[in-house]
Amino acid sequence: MVHADVVFTGGPVFLADAARSRASAVAVSGERIVAVGHDVSGWVGPGTEVVDLRGRLLVPGFQDAHVHPVWGGLDMLRCDLSTDSSRDAYLARIAAFAAQHPDDEWVLGGGWMMSAFPGGTPTAADLDTVVADRPAFLPNRDGHGAWVNSRALERAGITRDTPDPADGRIERDAAGEPTGTLHEGAMSLVNRLLPAEPPERLVQALLTGQRHLHSFGITGWQDAIVGTEYSDAGDPLPAYLTAAASGRLTARVVGALWWDRHRGLDQIDDIVRRRAESSVARFRATSVKIMQDGVAENFTAAMLDPYHDGHGHHTDNAGISFVEPAVLNEAAIRLDALGFQMHFHAIGDRAVRECLDAIEAARQANGPSGNRHHISHIQVIHPDDIPRFRDLDVTANMQMLWATLEPQMVDLTVPFLGEPRASQQYPFGDLLRSGATLAAGSDWSVSTPDPLAAIHVAVNRRSAPSEWEGDYEPFLPEQALDLGTALAAYTAGSARVNGFDDTGTIRVGAFADLALLDRDPFAAPPDEIGYTRVLGTWVGGVRVHTA
Repeated sequence: MVHADVVFTGGPVFLADAARSRASAVAVSGERIVAVGHDVSGWVGPGTEVVDLRGRLLVPGFQDAHVHPVWGGLDMLRCDLSTDSSRDAYLARIAAFAAQHPDDEWVLGGGWMMSAFPGGTPTAADLDTVVADRPAFLPNRDGHGAWVNSRALERAGITRDTPDPADGRIERDAAGEPTGTLHEGAMSLVNRLLPAEPPERLVQALLTGQRHLHSFGITGWQDAIVGTEYSDAGDPLPAYLTAAASGRLTARVVGALWWDRHRGLDQIDDIVRRRAESSVARFRATSVKIMQDGVAENFTAAMLDPYHDGHGHHTDNAGISFVEPAVLNEAAIRLDALGFQMHFHAIGDRAVRECLDAIEAARQANGPSGNRHHISHIQVIHPDDIPRFRDLDVTANMQMLWATLEPQMVDLTVPFLGEPRASQQYPFGDLLRSGATLAAGSDWSVSTPDPLAAIHVAVNRRSAPSEWEGDYEPFLPEQALDLGTALAAYTAGSARVNGFDDTGTIRVGAFADLALLDRDPFAAPPDEIGYTRVLGTWVGGVRVHTA
């Protein structure tokens, strides 16, 4: 008998199949699983590595269906504000970084929280107190706004007379003067001036991000924006191709090619060309990312009805649809016919409906394609659109971590959505009950890439222990998921979206993409899920992380 290279024994093992089955032992030979059951001792030979699970849970490797590892890794190399949560802490960290990098032409970094500032809008005047000698550009955690200092505003020529771009807004004071926060497309007024990152720096950022993701048990992902310099960090695509060609890309990755909202259908030929040029080893660019709206906190998420003003009165602003619906429908028809998966960003209920309408147009024109289209974020969904996910075979790509009460939700979202929309947020339970396919992602570096923190929120509808402090009630607890469903979404569901059909579940013949947890979260109270950590991560039978 051929002996296994690695045997995991002493269970439990969560298979992530439809029945939520369990085993207690797994054998791996080469890249693949060769046995699953309760006794695989016959596979053990003199050269077999035996991993004693000792009652700790072995799961399929997590897959992140919406993440930005190159930009997240670059944030870790720059002025990283993601571990702080107050104005004073941000200013202190920026001051220290600027002092440590006196030769940098710009001070770059990001990761601040909107809830740390009144109205979610920091000021150039504050930033000037710690960086006055050169321009500074610091996007927030969600990437939909940036904090700039006066030098940056001057360098970009932004004054009270500068008009807002069609896809963004310059934050202004009562006199019309720019205050230092740029929303959505207004960021491009500054970030187009930033010095380009050298190619090797972006490879370094990718490898930094990859190590970080592996440490959370993540073995594969979909990078939600490649093929563009949408971010000040540059285009991640060349970094992936370089790392994949050299064997340094240990994860399995799908890239979502960016749909430029400033262009029309003429860009499809360019997207087809990029796909043809971008399949190397464990990387392929077979998805297209369409950002249909912004975010609710800066009132750019596209809503069916206008936002409230915080006092319960309607305003005249219902957000922005970045792609005109008629163009979106035609793009969907053509991309679907060409075999592309479509990966939509939709936060508001109007944006979600417009994306579903586009997929429906594609199905009517082309028939069912099996391209596994998905809509990410899905913060507000009109109840009439919930069943359309199943009817149109659209996967609901959940960012579970966000479905909780915390300062940004309480202060910057709920008052401006008003009812009933505030109670229609992150309806994971309704999607599950309607028969929708569920997948999961983090949107890191917007928020932590830790799947267990996100799963904690999905089950409890309260923040994970590592995240927000504060005594908040569970947020719409009727929308909670059970632990098995949430785990399956972050493994089998995301693997389906990514098209990695030989991963996502533990079964004979599948790739040995696995994660070992430090406990069995099924055996403890649900409010302890977020304390779970990852001890080891394997991709294709090769260990890529040890705690």
